[in-house]
Amino acid sequence: MKKVVYVKRGVPDSIEIMNVETPNCGPEEVRVKVHRAGMNFADLMMRQGLYGNAPHFPFTPGFETSGVILEVGSQVENLEVGDRVIAMTGNGGFSEEVIVSPERIVNIPDSMSFDVAASIPVTYGTAYHMLVYLGNLSKNESVLIHHAAGGVGTAAAQICASVGVSVMVGTASSGKKDFVESLGMSFVDREKDDFVRVCKDLTDGFGVHHAIDPVGGKNIEKSYQSLRNGGKLHVFGASSAVKGERRSLFSAVKMWINTPKFNPIKMMSSNKSIFGVHMGTLKDEKILKNHLKNLSVMYNSGGINPIIDSVWDFREIAEAQKHMHNRKNKGKILLDFVPQ
Repeated sequence: MKKVVYVKRGVPDSIEIMNVETPNCGPEEVRVKVHRAGMNFADLMMRQGLYGNAPHFPFTPGFETSGVILEVGSQVENLEVGDRVIAMTGNGGFSEEVIVSPERIVNIPDSMSFDVAASIPVTYGTAYHMLVYLGNLSKNESVLIHHAAGGVGTAAAQICASVGVSVMVGTASSGKKDFVESLGMSFVDREKDDFVRVCKDLTDGFGVHHAIDPVGGKNIEKSYQSLRNGGKLHVFGASSAVKGERRSLFSAVKMWINTPKFNPIKMMSSNKSIFGVHMGTLKDEKILKNHLKNLSVMYNSGGINPIIDSVWDFREIAEAQKHMHNRKNKGKILLDFVPQ
């Protein structure tokens, strides 16, 4: 069996593909043949040693997979060999086979492709958790979406459209303007434009109801300024700490120094809220599992349809990560573990 291994902190070309023994399935576990695995920006940060909750090197990354059950433990109920599933691995998903707790398995219908299934857990799960579960997103509200052309950004845009929000503001690089606007967002050039002013202009000076920020650093303060009274800011990343394929301690330290500190007493006057969101550390697995069930309903009804940027042979993971480092992706990047 082959799997991806981060042997040490380094550039994409430091990643290795290793042959290992097939894992044993315990009585309360499920063994899954991986067909697709979703790649996320957190995987890049882990490789650079900039992700706080990463395992110690060497390790296999990968939060989310889709595939087919090969073996079911003797004490596992309601799952069978041959079931098509989403497997939320937490880590270790970039492997031809994975061992997963049944609580982290969700069945998928035959009508859902493995590509779509592997695109949902982290990106759509995160967007849904922030906007719907925590934010109580409602029709005719307004939303600011950073990294609007990425996996979570495109997921958030589709969820917002399905709910019927009135204003979506999306920040991205200039080359992604047409793509962002095709999703119903008002485009903001992240390098040149003032997204705070745009948010105010499009909401009669009030500001947006929701802002989702994976950038971190000084961007958080500006996202907070974009909110109206009673608005909600969801911080779910720190992409400004990563400036290229090689780790930059300068960028990481700069991000931390520029991260604002908020005074809850002063926040009372604006009734604004700030949420820190990290689905990988969410302890109640039932919450994410329910999110995935609700998202499956939305997919089946046509409310969402994951945008897949590209699918790479897992042995080409270094090139796939370079593609993401260079901010070239529009939507989700997947790894193929059953290449033809």
